[in-house]
Amino acid sequence: MENSDITTEEKIVKMLRTVYDPEIPVNVYDLGLIYNVEVDSGHNVKIEMTLTAPNCPAADFIVEDIRMKIESIEEVKSVDIQLVFEPEWDKEMMSEEAKLELGFL
Repeated sequence: MENSDITTEEKIVKMLRTVYDPEIPVNVYDLGLIYNVEVDSGHNVKIEMTLTAPNCPAADFIVEDIRMKIESIEEVKSVDIQLVFEPEWDKEMMSEEAKLELGFL
């Protein structure tokens, strides 16, 4: 059973890497906007994430894009996305690739 959870988590991360903030050319996963991904034994997914700013104009678009892409994974039964703003996001949360892409390195 654990192997399928690992596979599901890998599929989720792969999907998250296809979701972009329309204003930033880096995916939400490498931007560091995804704080936590949990997959329970029933393949229900809970994601805790943040935005680069609380008043992000693309918030609804980003959350819905994540929901639709994660729900498209065959074994996923449900997706619960929680927007959190603690801790506050900053550029240090980005992957090295994201920092390089945005010119921070």
